[in-house]
Amino acid sequence: PPRRTGWPRSPADPTDGTRFGPGLRRGAGTEPDARRGAEPGARRHSRHPETTSTALREPHSERSAPMTRIKRGVSLYSYQHEYAHGTFTLEDAIAAAAKIGALGIETLAEQMIPGFPFPGQPDLPDSFYAQWKDLMTKYGTTPTVHDMFLDTKRYSGRLLNHDEMVDSLRRDIRHTARLGAKGIRIIVNTPPQVVEAAAPYAAEHGVWMGVEIHSPYSFEDEWIKRHLEVGERVGADVVGCVPDMGIFVHRLPRVLVDRALRDGADPELAAEIVETYNARGDTTALFERIEKIEGIDPFTLGLARNATFMIAQDVDCLRGHAEFIKHIHAKFYEMHPVEGFDYWHEYSIPYHEIVPVLAEIGYDGYLSSEYEGNRHIEDVETVDSVTQVAAHQGMLAALLPALTSEEN
Repeated sequence: PPRRTGWPRSPADPTDGTRFGPGLRRGAGTEPDARRGAEPGARRHSRHPETTSTALREPHSERSAPMTRIKRGVSLYSYQHEYAHGTFTLEDAIAAAAKIGALGIETLAEQMIPGFPFPGQPDLPDSFYAQWKDLMTKYGTTPTVHDMFLDTKRYSGRLLNHDEMVDSLRRDIRHTARLGAKGIRIIVNTPPQVVEAAAPYAAEHGVWMGVEIHSPYSFEDEWIKRHLEVGERVGADVVGCVPDMGIFVHRLPRVLVDRALRDGADPELAAEIVETYNARGDTTALFERIEKIEGIDPFTLGLARNATFMIAQDVDCLRGHAEFIKHIHAKFYEMHPVEGFDYWHEYSIPYHEIVPVLAEIGYDGYLSSEYEGNRHIEDVETVDSVTQVAAHQGMLAALLPALTSEEN
């Protein structure tokens, strides 16, 4: 696509072996909120509520809004820190989600299911799926989505060919069906033609597939449009999308900025990066200028690069794609208390704008909490994903009006 002033080109074709290109879609035409623009390193409230009940307090009954059947869930990705450090098992993660009423369980097999096979190897044994179903029954939870990955660089010297990628996806389809889940999050580097080739197999197994719309990609990118065109051909009941709420980062996350400052980033340049991002400025031009500074430290440069990858779409972009939205990755970086509210807020992502739009367009799937702040704070404090997820779920419970789903 033609280059727009202040915007880099759209991300490269992700099948070339790169995770993401340097592309950016920054919410053209949006105006900065007067509340945005906090200084980097500004003192924050503690991320730990005094009591869990405070973080989870129910909303006032006076709230008037559209009826909704939106449900709450958790991506077990949120508990990756505890799992990786051996303080959580798979069951512990499920139990933590169930305890706070987030009954939809999203899984990442490569992360938390030991023995998950490479394509071509035997599927997981029946005994695993029996144990899994026992866990779902024990905690009253429902499997929602399996997050698949495509190991395009499995072999030295070449990428996977089309048939190998289809075979890999068919493995994920079988696994999803055996879990009892309804859908697969399709990682964005999966070619649309691979998804289309696997669509009949997915339909036979009662599984839908949804490409993840994850920054720096947006609904406007040609790659995403090609995926949605597959949905138009085979049916939105089989192929759709999974928007990640990280496409709505309207303020640069404080935890990310604070980590860069602790690591040694230049405070003045960090402040300029935050101000430029929050004002919807030209973050690419700023990155290119900082990159040319002789002796620039890697932490400042890394922060500037992150500001080009994060995007701030207008939440109304969801309205034009309602039929294809299968599942929501409810990304968050930092929950914090706000004066005058009995539930915590997410610092960077405007859920108070997102949730009403989803309700208005009739979305009836899951909001699946996905915590990513852990990696930015582990150098200075003990990561407490359980409390952060509980606070995020408390916010969602407060924002979801007139609940009609028994699961909530």
